[in-house]
Amino acid sequence: MASSVANVFAAMPDVAGALRRAPLGTDGPTSATDALDNAFVDLGYIGEDGFTESNSRDTTKRKSFGGSTVKILQTDYSSTITFTFLESLNADVLRAVFGDDNVTVTPATETTGTQVIVDKNKATLPHASWVIDTIDGDARYRSYVPDGQITSIGDITVVHTDTIAYQVTIECFETNIDGKLVNIRTFADDGVTAA
Repeated sequence: MASSVANVFAAMPDVAGALRRAPLGTDGPTSATDALDNAFVDLGYIGEDGFTESNSRDTTKRKSFGGSTVKILQTDYSSTITFTFLESLNADVLRAVFGDDNVTVTPATETTGTQVIVDKNKATLPHASWVIDTIDGDARYRSYVPDGQITSIGDITVVHTDTIAYQVTIECFETNIDGKLVNIRTFADDGVTAA
């Protein structure tokens, strides 16, 4: 197959939203373009560094007498996604970062705006389903995490020279989809329809 610049993808956030979260077990996407279940909630702006997906394999070399490598044993595999939430006043973002049960929202009144209380504690964060949608012209690239849990939250800086943001890492757990074990499933559509 010949090289083609049409196959080079430069990710931009989808105008309809780049990151969505839904309760664990919500029906996931089956393509880069199909509509998502209404349970997937848009989590707003993400930091300029976008999303970093990491896939790591730990291996051990098994040697024979004489020192030759005769087998590579895979001892661990993990997938994570790291990004930064920018909407620190968004209740849905706060629920994702600190846990649904740790966020209380009181609607705005005639004298106050919407009130949000966040309890930050040691409670284990919930597992959820996640979708990341990016575009490049008519091309689309979608990452689907059927079971992901925020396992790390970076330092929260409150200072006049920057915005409050939450850098998080999601651990992507192995899930059986159609008989295949999947941590992250990606879908791509080049946007070029048949003549």
